[in-house]
Amino acid sequence: MGRYGSGDEGETGLFGGWRVSKSDPRVECYGEVDELSSVIGLCRAHLGERHREVDTILRSIQEALFRMAAELASIDPSRLGIELVGEKDVAFLEEHIGRIEAQLPQLRHFIYPGGSLPGSMLHVARAVARRAERRVVALSSRETVNPAILKYLNRLSTLLFHLARHVNAEEGVTEDIWRGRGLG
Repeated sequence: MGRYGSGDEGETGLFGGWRVSKSDPRVECYGEVDELSSVIGLCRAHLGERHREVDTILRSIQEALFRMAAELASIDPSRLGIELVGEKDVAFLEEHIGRIEAQLPQLRHFIYPGGSLPGSMLHVARAVARRAERRVVALSSRETVNPAILKYLNRLSTLLFHLARHVNAEEGVTEDIWRGRGLG
């Protein structure tokens, strides 16, 4: 068989040569991370010139997500020859969370995801990051997973929320508040 069609039987290869079902939890995890990176790419396409700083942050996140997906797709990540996701990556997110959150008005109510097109896309990315985190939590109950991956995905969803609010504020869009319940 040629290069194409090796997955026609419902299996795929992991780094290291192992063949697994395409429904394997490990495949689900790196598939979710791939989807997250793709949604972030869509966010970047909608940011425009006014949001260069956010674009730069998102590009760095995509780089980390590529490393994360490779790690999740490997039976032995130490043999990949790449820097694995670690505390330095988590610290990058935390630094930006703190800085951006400090620039935003304090939330007293939940807000509906939405706003400008780029802000809305960042809210979608946040939801996909949460789903990826849930998939990795499920995998970690069965197999050993780098704990920094879970931390990274958790902090990433928080950063994406703050970036959505930041972009919407920069776009002059008022947050749509859910009046059902206050925070705290």
